[in-house]
Amino acid sequence: MTPKRISLTLCCIFFISVGVLHFTNTETFTRIVPTFIPFPEWAVYISGVMEIAGGILLYFPKTRRFASYMLIFLLIMVFPANINMAVNHIDFGKVPEAVLWARLPLQALLIYWVYKLRRVD
Repeated sequence: MTPKRISLTLCCIFFISVGVLHFTNTETFTRIVPTFIPFPEWAVYISGVMEIAGGILLYFPKTRRFASYMLIFLLIMVFPANINMAVNHIDFGKVPEAVLWARLPLQALLIYWVYKLRRVD
């Protein structure tokens, strides 16, 4: 397995796993949804479905480019929840506050990772 295929596989597993967590830990994710978002529980479910679907579709060459752009869109859309969590010190499973702030630039790295994978052979 090449490094690109390993990276692709890890990214797919990451997004599928986080997507599943949206359904198994819905309450935790709902707490970080900013108050201006209506129906926060539905927002969590929709983002979870998008993460699972994106992780699956990213794996296959015919849907990889679409999945890459879909996941980038999702990462941009959920960024306000990450900001909300850091600014309002929302406890996310006893995660240290420094980690909450570190997640913000991590979002850019995730976008870059997904973008680079759009053309893996």
